[in-house]
Amino acid sequence: MGKYYNLDSVNEMAGGDDDFLKIIVQTFLEEIPPDVKAMIEAIDNGNPNLAYQFAHKMKPNLELFGLNLMDQILLIEAWSKENKNDSVAQEAGNKISKKVTLAEAELKNDFGL
Repeated sequence: MGKYYNLDSVNEMAGGDDDFLKIIVQTFLEEIPPDVKAMIEAIDNGNPNLAYQFAHKMKPNLELFGLNLMDQILLIEAWSKENKNDSVAQEAGNKISKKVTLAEAELKNDFGL
């Protein structure tokens, strides 16, 4: 198992079904990295509503894969409501992007995808 993700919750949800587990991982890999990129672009373009939508949409998956990024997601959600301190949102977005990129590479390697 990777050091950038934790599959305990995913394994529990899959209930020992390895095919289902792989589908969950594939879905994560197909959806989350593009959503992170879109969220970063929304932050960079000063579009707090769009950034909020992507951050909020990703929360369950980031939690499911044990990425421990809830603090950063909450910072982006707070920024989107207050529309202040862009640097905080950009830093949080960069942390999310970095960790998701590392987890993505590990998941692809670990699952041969």
